[in-house]
Amino acid sequence: MARSCGSGCRSSPHATRRGARTFAAQELTISDPDTSVDAQATTEASIESETLAEPPSLPILEPSEGVPRVIASPDALQRYAEALAAGSGPVALDAERASGYRYSQRAYLIQVRRTGAGTALIDPIAVPDLTVLNDAIGTAEWILHAATQDLACLAEVGLKPQALFDTELAGRLLGRERVSLAALVASELGWGLEKGHGATDWSVRPLTQAQLRYAALDVEVLIELRDALAADLIRQNKTLFAEQEFASLLTFSPRDRGDDAWRRLSGIHRIRKPRNLALARELWTERDAIAAQRDVAVGRLLPDTSIVAAAAAAPTSMDALLALKDFHGRGAERYARRWWDAIARAGALPVEQLPTLALAPAGPPVPRTWAERNPPAFARLEAARTGLAELAERMSMPVENLLSPDLVRRLCWEPPVPPDRDAVEHALLQGGARPWQITATRDLFQVALRIEAPE
Repeated sequence: MARSCGSGCRSSPHATRRGARTFAAQELTISDPDTSVDAQATTEASIESETLAEPPSLPILEPSEGVPRVIASPDALQRYAEALAAGSGPVALDAERASGYRYSQRAYLIQVRRTGAGTALIDPIAVPDLTVLNDAIGTAEWILHAATQDLACLAEVGLKPQALFDTELAGRLLGRERVSLAALVASELGWGLEKGHGATDWSVRPLTQAQLRYAALDVEVLIELRDALAADLIRQNKTLFAEQEFASLLTFSPRDRGDDAWRRLSGIHRIRKPRNLALARELWTERDAIAAQRDVAVGRLLPDTSIVAAAAAAPTSMDALLALKDFHGRGAERYARRWWDAIARAGALPVEQLPTLALAPAGPPVPRTWAERNPPAFARLEAARTGLAELAERMSMPVENLLSPDLVRRLCWEPPVPPDRDAVEHALLQGGARPWQITATRDLFQVALRIEAPE
């Protein structure tokens, strides 16, 4: 097969070694970057080229078998399921959502690729039950990039993995500085993925040919990327680490927002009176209800800044609310009555039902207060952080992948007594650390957790 590429392109060492792909550089000369490439990706590529003297990536402009027709009927889905079952090797998957446009996180397009079956683009709105694909895949390994972003929406349509390889997480464990799909495809395979449609509204029909091409290309290279990363995991003796991390993803579920999700409003820290906080809470709750009902992203109805502005001003009438300079948004006037009713509810609350200015921390307080509030814990935290940073550097991976920062804080604030090997191992295990993480860090914590505050 051949690819079109720009001048100065290079073949991937992985592709050359495996003979999986060939490129014809002479077919097309491109003098300027495609304007559909987003600015961030272009800037990052430029920085990498300048700082690391990397030759330019070879752009992949078309899927190897062309852009497939979208599967939008049970019969077409069944035919692909049969091809998928007859295919071989791992299965690459991806999902496109409409974050920023819709309230739900449902998938509006699902991409699947397997050797022998080719690529499928599936419309889960037209065929919402994809269980037949799950049955066809069976125990075969899934390949996802940033799996936690897609697992929930894939589960909604009946797709649940029994084995998994996350290319983003593999890149982190290998110490790659940039782990976006485009960055890893460039660094590991030497190819350039065209970007620019990830933030579009995938809920709109019909999807454009450019969107479908983009979607097909996202799974086009996942199998080869997985193989390249897996080979490096072997070279760095990190295969066991990756296997345990991937296994933990099989039980992943999104974090519950909790009853106080409204406190994450941007700018809420400026509100310092309980009554005004109640206004913010009621407006947030009303916005969430409208957004869920209409399946519209909350920010497209009423931005956080409008809620905070209204809460700070505490208007005494609906006209006064709409007259606020910072109260705006597509739903500001349309749902004015509902916003005002929310404000009126907050104003009628008895004092004992008003929210507190701050929640009592569920875990340790923020570390910046430790030096005064708990000097021994601060000393333990400083020692643990130093040791973990040095260990992460030796192991060539981000320190947060070596061990969760939250778990580090919890151990240092309230260490097991005595902090011997068995107690430390138990505390790490109870905190969610994987076996490889426990083995790597237990000795470090046995030392750090015995440290007392300096005189």
